[in-house]
Amino acid sequence: MPDIATVTINPAVDVSTSVERIVPVAKLRGTSQRRDPGGGGINVARVIKRLGGRGVRAIYPVGGATGDLLRRLLDAESVDSQTFQIAGETREDFFVHEQSTALQYRFILPGPTLVDREWSKFLQLIASLDPFPRFVVASGSLPGGVPDDFYARMAAITKRCGSQIILDTSGAALAAAVADGVDLIKPNLREMRELTGTEPRDAGEWVAAARRIVEMRQASIVALTMGHLGAALVTRDRTWRAKSLPIIPQSAVGAGDSFLGALVLRLASGTDLGAAFRYAMAAGAAALLNPGTELCRTADVERLAEQVVIEET
Repeated sequence: MPDIATVTINPAVDVSTSVERIVPVAKLRGTSQRRDPGGGGINVARVIKRLGGRGVRAIYPVGGATGDLLRRLLDAESVDSQTFQIAGETREDFFVHEQSTALQYRFILPGPTLVDREWSKFLQLIASLDPFPRFVVASGSLPGGVPDDFYARMAAITKRCGSQIILDTSGAALAAAVADGVDLIKPNLREMRELTGTEPRDAGEWVAAARRIVEMRQASIVALTMGHLGAALVTRDRTWRAKSLPIIPQSAVGAGDSFLGALVLRLASGTDLGAAFRYAMAAGAAALLNPGTELCRTADVERLAEQVVIEET
């Protein structure tokens, strides 16, 4: 079993295209088309793989023809997969770039509804991993039928096995998981707002909110991505902050997943937190350079890492 397992309970095939202009009723003919594997944990595994990580496996359910396509797309990227079959069809998400305005429209579909037997089987699969991975990255939304405490149950399994649980989700699923404490969470501003029920006024107040989560032992580390405000990495004793890099974004799709994938890769490699944070900042920025659903490129990450300025407080 690899050192890192990523778990995606609601994966997708991401379809992207470009049109000159979005208008109602008329047939809008795309000027390009692209299909990529999608879903939070799957994207994290893709990033780890393309940045040179070998010890990663993506674990996810598959259903129908779209599920078969998802597996083939990951095989094409040489990402190690472990799947289980569900009755419903794996979802597709749809992304459209409007050339006349440079705006991007993102259509996220709900995905299949899992019955109790299916999501319970997924938890049993995680518990049966042998040897158990050192890091479990649980990322993405929960599909219909899956209880809010699904990630909390997964965290309990991971803790019993002496491994670290890293979580990137939102809403009730995030709140249920941190109630018993996890090793690391990666919220964005919206997810932090939902989790804390607060509305900080500036980057300093956002970082203070992250610090309170650590002090309450809901997470040992908070990696807070703040868009144009940059990002912060907060532990009980130390805080690192970085400003966003001056990049004109082509697409925001996968920036958070690229950040998390790079961070986990470096942590699993034994890199210290400050250096891992720098690499994660570069990967998140690198994803913004690419259109559609392409994620970050290694050359861009290495180049941008030299430009990241980290301040420790």
